[in-house]
Amino acid sequence: MTEPRVRVLIVDDDDLMRAGLRGVLSSDEAIELVGEASDGRQAAYRTRLTKPDVVLMDVRMPDLDGISATRELLAAFPEVKVVILTTFEQDDYIFGALNAGASGFLLKRTRPEELIAAIHTIAAGDSLLSPSVTSRVIERTAGQPAPDAASDPRLGELTPRETEVLTLVARGLSNAEIAAELVIEESTVKTHLKRVLAKAGVRDRVQLVILAYETGLARPG
Repeated sequence: MTEPRVRVLIVDDDDLMRAGLRGVLSSDEAIELVGEASDGRQAAYRTRLTKPDVVLMDVRMPDLDGISATRELLAAFPEVKVVILTTFEQDDYIFGALNAGASGFLLKRTRPEELIAAIHTIAAGDSLLSPSVTSRVIERTAGQPAPDAASDPRLGELTPRETEVLTLVARGLSNAEIAAELVIEESTVKTHLKRVLAKAGVRDRVQLVILAYETGLARPG
């Protein structure tokens, strides 16, 4: 039995960019392009009509920008995954997108095969950031006074093993790498991650990385 295709909606005000994304996505038979929107206002409407799994969201758009559109869309459709696609790396965009609930943040110069892999990764319930974006997150949190992780209530309910898993997530390890590091099954890692997400009250892996650095559980370097 074949896996269902990943349903993708493109939101971008640039006709040429949408055409390019169409071409990239059409090269993968496991992805189905279900619709397009040319601005943030149309994003939620098109999502309601097409029921995508993943929305590729531009940042700079007229009327309603991608950050605001992401916030509105996820308020109405929390099960949808949003990937921010932009040419810009400014901190305001990065942290605005993450705070709005985006599951990924990729630059438009990302190679086609990396974009396709990212869509599948996010559709499967994981999250990701471009390496340059991850470094910005770490740099931003590194500039803040280091808090005492032990005193943060969001971490207080975690078991020692769950804390280990969260620390390794913050270091950028994949589930398979965490399993190898802790000498446990990858399925066990996934179970721990689900529990950490629930206890910490965050929606995905990106938010976990930010949480780890905000609380001082993880430190740059």
